[in-house]
Amino acid sequence: MPQHHLLLEIARGAKSAVTKKRIITYYMYNRSSTIPDLAKELNLSVPTVTKFITEMCEDGFIVNYGKLETGEGRPPTLYGLNADSGYFVGVDVRKTDINIGLMNFTGDIIDERVNIPFRLVNTPEALNTLCGQIQAFIEDNATLRDKILQIGVNVSGRVNPDLGYSFSLFNFEERSLNEVLTEKIGIPVSIDNDTRVMTYGECMKGVVKGEKNIVFVNLSWGLGVGLVINGQLYAGKSGFSGELGHFSVFDNEILCHCGKKGCLETEVSGMALYRKLCEQVAEGKSSILSERILAAKESVTLEDIIKATNKEDLLCIELVEEIGMLLGRYLAGVINLLNPELVIIGVALSATEDYILLPVKGAIRKYTLNLVNKDSSVVLSKLKDKAGMIGACLLVRSKLFED
Repeated sequence: MPQHHLLLEIARGAKSAVTKKRIITYYMYNRSSTIPDLAKELNLSVPTVTKFITEMCEDGFIVNYGKLETGEGRPPTLYGLNADSGYFVGVDVRKTDINIGLMNFTGDIIDERVNIPFRLVNTPEALNTLCGQIQAFIEDNATLRDKILQIGVNVSGRVNPDLGYSFSLFNFEERSLNEVLTEKIGIPVSIDNDTRVMTYGECMKGVVKGEKNIVFVNLSWGLGVGLVINGQLYAGKSGFSGELGHFSVFDNEILCHCGKKGCLETEVSGMALYRKLCEQVAEGKSSILSERILAAKESVTLEDIIKATNKEDLLCIELVEEIGMLLGRYLAGVINLLNPELVIIGVALSATEDYILLPVKGAIRKYTLNLVNKDSSVVLSKLKDKAGMIGACLLVRSKLFED
């Protein structure tokens, strides 16, 4: 296919492919433009850009969007990306389920499966189940299979996206997880840290409106942050940045899944909310979930607790607010350190809206430096639980075509 031919040219570093990548990248962020405007933006001559646009129209990446009506003289032609020229699959792997989406080349989700039941455990069997779910989704879109350019898979914990290695999950082989998944599924796969991917999704399609310094908080079963610094997604040397949940701050003797005690995540996370609710119900406190917890606490999910909170369950509200105040206190330190324009509270617990947001804001006001505090807006995620799925599609597209 012509599309795959361009990918081979990019992999070889062909000079023409570099210019074509720049054109695609421009249209990712700008829906359409005329050839003179594109030439000016890329600092190339109009004849050169005309040649590349003609070639890319023939290859199927670029299409004619029609005339730009200016009301003066001969109207110029607008060009932009061909939505059907390539597709991307985004897979958000979570504690109890998976979200999978299919995105076209212009960034629109055209199919999705959300809340597919899944138990995230670090076993080869769970990895095979994950691959089976991805393959089933692709089979449902079999007519587009040959146009799927890449699959993005989100993995929690420490991930080196450049090398494709996961160091927290599914690290059974010496080969990279990228290589293992690509072999099992039959389409190129790129993994990345789930929180970083959500951050990118929120920047591209969510609540971000031009801010360049951002902290995204993934407040789900665990706790992590994604960082955007000077407009660039920050990964750190090996991709391990953002582990706010493993700040050692408590003398609570609770063993974190990382193997250490006292991590922030042990008191500020979905798992902490779940544990605290079960403990307090066992001590005799009342909740609309009490009967289910006492009968079989395993039957109660984090989503059930979030729904109970939004139904004004007083015990759940109290615990969510307590977590919000603790989160705000330690986010205040992050704000003092980084001076971001925007702090986004995202994913599972953000669905409780003001029950989590107001105590977070209150604690941030209390513990940040005054001038620093005034620079930072604190908001809820727009994409909610779909940030990971949407971000995964967008990020693999970016990795393929952006410099």
